[in-house]
Amino acid sequence: MVVAPPRGTNVGFWADASGLDFVGVKAVSCSHGTLSVVDLPDPHPGEGQLVLDVRACGICGSDLHAKDHADELTEVMAEIGYRDFMRGDTPTVLGHEFAGVIAERGSRTPKALRAGMTVASFPLVRSRGAVQLTGLSPLAPGGYAEQVLVEAALTFPVPNGLAVDMAAMTEPMAVALHAVRRSEIKKSDTSIVIGCGPVGLAVICQLKARGVGTVVASDFSPARRALATRCGADVVVDPTVDSPYEKAASKGVLTNIPDLYGLALDTMRKLRRVPGWSHVYRAADAAGAAGPKRPVIFECVGVPGMIDGVLAAAPLGSRVIIVGVCMGTDTIRPTMALSKEIDARFVFGYTPLEFYDTLHMLADGKIDASPLLTGKVGLDGVAAAFDALGDPDQHAKILIDPRSAATAP
Repeated sequence: MVVAPPRGTNVGFWADASGLDFVGVKAVSCSHGTLSVVDLPDPHPGEGQLVLDVRACGICGSDLHAKDHADELTEVMAEIGYRDFMRGDTPTVLGHEFAGVIAERGSRTPKALRAGMTVASFPLVRSRGAVQLTGLSPLAPGGYAEQVLVEAALTFPVPNGLAVDMAAMTEPMAVALHAVRRSEIKKSDTSIVIGCGPVGLAVICQLKARGVGTVVASDFSPARRALATRCGADVVVDPTVDSPYEKAASKGVLTNIPDLYGLALDTMRKLRRVPGWSHVYRAADAAGAAGPKRPVIFECVGVPGMIDGVLAAAPLGSRVIIVGVCMGTDTIRPTMALSKEIDARFVFGYTPLEFYDTLHMLADGKIDASPLLTGKVGLDGVAAAFDALGDPDQHAKILIDPRSAATAP
């Protein structure tokens, strides 16, 4: 006789257990690079937790990487103190971009979060005595399932009748909001977005919502360049034809070291003719007008070689925001960044407030994520959706609806 795991047992470890046939909720389990539909025990909420009926869950680029290359990141995550990240040999239910309907409430949950309410939830959950990354740990099964366990403290009602598909876009759009905020970009700055997959497209949406006047977007795919235009990019570049850095060039932008040296010498020759020249120089420096203009570049590809390529091509003094998640080992040439005085910032995730604000930006029409949505499947179509996402000219963001019978996006 097969005995179901006791209440509170993490179901992630049971997803592909040989010989077990629990009929509770259906989910898509990832193990050894294979995606398969399995039956899991019903999740049960603990104190301060909720169970959601999943209505929409996005397939993230990090899910695509994790399916086959999770072990490349497992050791890195362990080094920074998180030892429960998914492994290639441990069944894991992916999915951290989800929205759904409250199906069950645990004890001590706010009365304002009522059964039947449509909500979006920040993908962290307490499990096995620690807080886990939902959908990226076998201890926290994610949204590729009919139901998902969430924390009430990190769950927010979907406002203004926002469609549940759009509510599921809160997570990726919050990633972009965090990246744009960390960039400290000004409306007068020129921004360059390298890579127009879902992350790059979301960054473009957030840059335009912030009022940035010039957004240059670059991608090899004609389909994704078209989506970049729909998201608000002012200039769209095919990097096989044009350089996005040259297209973004404006007066005051320098692209090579000899020009910088020449500018310094010519400027000093003029300044030294002015009485009190050091005070003039100091005032210009305080106002940010003493050096070349500094474009803000968002690297949104996340494959080995991209960071070094951006550092090599970027104008002098650029600020580079690394948003793309490269799960493998990469190399850069530090002297390139040093000589050009590149300011590099690495970003990851978002805060609960940024998640909440993004949900309301979507509901209030301040950002429009609809251009990113290009397909939908049911649980039986997840493997086909992963295959389809390998072609950038086919799809950008595919949503999973566990109620759907669609087997192809």
